[in-house]
Amino acid sequence: MADHSFVVQAIRLALRQTAGFQVVGFFDGRGSVRNALTELKPDVVLVDDMQETENALERLREIAEYAPQAKSLMLTLQMESDWLEQAFDAGAQAVVSKTVHPVSLGTLLREISHGNVVHRFEKRPAQITEEDCPLTDRELEILQLVAEGHTNGRIARELWVTEQTVKFHLSNTYRKLGVANRTEASRYAHLHNLTAPRERLAS
Repeated sequence: MADHSFVVQAIRLALRQTAGFQVVGFFDGRGSVRNALTELKPDVVLVDDMQETENALERLREIAEYAPQAKSLMLTLQMESDWLEQAFDAGAQAVVSKTVHPVSLGTLLREISHGNVVHRFEKRPAQITEEDCPLTDRELEILQLVAEGHTNGRIARELWVTEQTVKFHLSNTYRKLGVANRTEASRYAHLHNLTAPRERLAS
């Protein structure tokens, strides 16, 4: 669901590069989609945050009410904790930054469809700084790349290490942060202000 055609085209491109998905429809998120939800019964719904964010929140509420079997993912540039809390309260199972690479978006959608996300959002009142972070410099660097939506393979190429090394550092990161997967780790990084401005990886 989106309110601009170029967003729809970007999503369409991302899904074309990922096997295993059948796109059942694209809809203008500025109006109610309850009829489409009850008729199509989607497994996963991707919702753009749109120019009017209340539209996006209302669409998430409709998904929760009229397609409770569906997993909903919010695509947004806003990663502030207050906005995340609103999105999860409205029914989102996951929130992903719009800076995510198209291939990574497909991977995240597959994880969500398999239930590999945490449905409960816990607002954390305290933020930590990089100085207080329990991670090593390398673990923090990899976490920041994960929070940008990059795959293990792309991270390995960026850092000139093996993919197995990336997995090893992520395993330690999950343990130290008390999270179960990269979706939770990414959310943790955004909520605790551990993300850092970086040049995006080359395509």
